[in-house]
Amino acid sequence: MRNRLKSTAAVLVISGGMLVVAPRLAHAEWPTFDAITHFLLQQAQNAMTSAVDKVYDNITNIGTLISDRLTGVGNQLNDRLGDGFTQTANYQRAQIGAVQQIADASNMANARVARDLRNTEIRDEHTASPQACLALDSGQSTNQSQIQGARIATAIADVMDVRGEGGPNTPAWFGQAQSMTASNATHLSRYCDQDEATAGLCTLSPRPNADVRAVSFVREVYADGDQVNAANDYATNVVQPVVPAALRGDHLTSVEGQDAAARRRAYDARMSLSRSVFSHQIALQAPTVTLNEAQQAQLRARGVEPPAAGSWMQVLALEVERRFSDVGWAASLQAMTPAAVNREIAQQLALSNYLALASLRQQQQTAAVAAANLAVDVERGFTGFTPMPSPTIAAN
Repeated sequence: MRNRLKSTAAVLVISGGMLVVAPRLAHAEWPTFDAITHFLLQQAQNAMTSAVDKVYDNITNIGTLISDRLTGVGNQLNDRLGDGFTQTANYQRAQIGAVQQIADASNMANARVARDLRNTEIRDEHTASPQACLALDSGQSTNQSQIQGARIATAIADVMDVRGEGGPNTPAWFGQAQSMTASNATHLSRYCDQDEATAGLCTLSPRPNADVRAVSFVREVYADGDQVNAANDYATNVVQPVVPAALRGDHLTSVEGQDAAARRRAYDARMSLSRSVFSHQIALQAPTVTLNEAQQAQLRARGVEPPAAGSWMQVLALEVERRFSDVGWAASLQAMTPAAVNREIAQQLALSNYLALASLRQQQQTAAVAAANLAVDVERGFTGFTPMPSPTIAAN
């Protein structure tokens, strides 16, 4: 291509020089050339060729420079674009890494929250609620008061059975008159009423006729020993105010005395059964256990000052009423976990079973009394054997 450019430039220069220095055409058929002209032409051609070469070299240098510059620009552009793409890729990789770290941190935080929530649920499920603790305390108080009540019932039976049988050193052992005198003396010393005081028999009592009033017997809890004695004296007047004279000495050795002794044993057994029903209820209403703070607060909510000690009946009534009308229990029930509610239901079933057992024992006593009454009715309706003469045997 370079040779072609040189040839083209030479032709242009020669053509131009010929147009400039060519003489006017002669009228001759062929042009005439001389040596000087030829020399000048040669010099012009050389100058033109040298100029064209310089122009070509300059153009080539310019092209090379432009090519180098373009190549440099291209390289710089490639470098810049490459750096930019690399940086963008780095940014994207960094963004992906950051997103992964954020996701990992979020997953870890969510897992920790879920774990803490589960731990809290496990704790709440296994932690006893305050109401469960109150129920347990009440159950222990109920059992303790029942045990103590059974001891009281036994102590009352040990005294009253001996009295009803007319045992040694009791009023009936000395005779029925002594038994009646002792009964009246007990009434006048403890429960003297206004008429008796006016008659000069005794001094008016703070509890007149308490031994004949059912309110002395039917209570949730007796406040003190005096009220327990009043309930016991009421039961005595209901069941056996006066004890028949005891059979002793010659009365027991005769045939009539042995018959009377058999009937007296039936009498004593029925009296002991009747008396045991009252003694059992007195024992369950006697103050036998100390009330806890929650039970005392529950009594104050009723408007009642808590006694020094509670009874089986009172403790059990408080436990039943707590689950029926206590606002605190109702609020706690609303906030209980499912497991706590299930435990509360189980405690309710246990309390129902306990009450059913107590009811069964009471029904057994009622059935025994009914059986005794049936026996009395049958005995009253039985006419006995018809007296028959003794057979006479003739001697041979």
